[in-house]
Amino acid sequence: MRRREFIVLAPSIALLRPAAIRAQQSSKLYHIGYFSAGERRPTPQLEEAFVGALRGLGWIEGTNVVFEYRYADNHLDRLPELAAQLVALKVDVIVAAGTLAPLAVKRLSTTIPIVLTSAGDPLGSGLVSSLAHPGGNITGLSLMASDLGGKRLELLRELLPSISKVAVLWNAANPYAAKVFTETERAARTLRIALQSVEVRKPDDFDTAFDSVKIEHPDGLISIEDPLTFDHRKEIVEFAAKNNLPAVHGLREFAEIGGLIAYGANIPDLSRRAATYVDKILRGAKPADLPVEQPTKFEFLINLRAAKALNISISPELLARADEVIE
Repeated sequence: MRRREFIVLAPSIALLRPAAIRAQQSSKLYHIGYFSAGERRPTPQLEEAFVGALRGLGWIEGTNVVFEYRYADNHLDRLPELAAQLVALKVDVIVAAGTLAPLAVKRLSTTIPIVLTSAGDPLGSGLVSSLAHPGGNITGLSLMASDLGGKRLELLRELLPSISKVAVLWNAANPYAAKVFTETERAARTLRIALQSVEVRKPDDFDTAFDSVKIEHPDGLISIEDPLTFDHRKEIVEFAAKNNLPAVHGLREFAEIGGLIAYGANIPDLSRRAATYVDKILRGAKPADLPVEQPTKFEFLINLRAAKALNISISPELLARADEVIE
């Protein structure tokens, strides 16, 4: 290459992402554990959001990183065993979805870096001692935002002003779901709406939970997001439709398959942001020095087909506020 050509090309090279260049130059093969209490089958898009973001930073599977996937399939008794497997493999970092998976790893290791993709309540559950200064070996993204439960209840009230009783379906084994349920209770007292607590802890609990809702005859339903309810979203959405229950759900995927309303954080966005934490840690950063971040992207979806099936009229004002309307 002639000197003149090099001078012309050099600025272009400098514009390439430094992180990607450093990652590609790394001669070490890093091992990344990916751990969730839920199922792998329904969540390839979340996994791909994370892996794709890492790829954009120069971390290529089979070239400089390999992945070890562990899913408990909502059998919480399997979490300690799966966590132990990842710790025994001495992976360089563990990416943990939700709250229960990282808690299982924390009990076994204080040294392997753990990156949260969507922990419900990192501070309240004891995963970290501070959001700004996590300390220890855990950092990443929190799913928690202020008063999600109250906002969902307000949406139901706005949709149906005469509503007086709402069933709340939640995983009682998950500290995050418990916190959101408590928020919903607080809002219900203010709005003078009675709540029916509908608890599930494992896949076999849904039939009993649905039966209890049918007995109480609430005016609406709220489902709180977590791996268990997410993996059973089809059954939840179908139950609400069959029983003529207007429902507000925590994740967009519920509205995409027929749920009436979804309001909550964008999980793929959190997964992509988690990749930046992994990138920093593989380049030498310490989890204790990386603040835990909260959601910045929320989504409000309305499914007009579901509204029509329920014979509900959505006001123009509510439609105008929606980020997405499914027709």
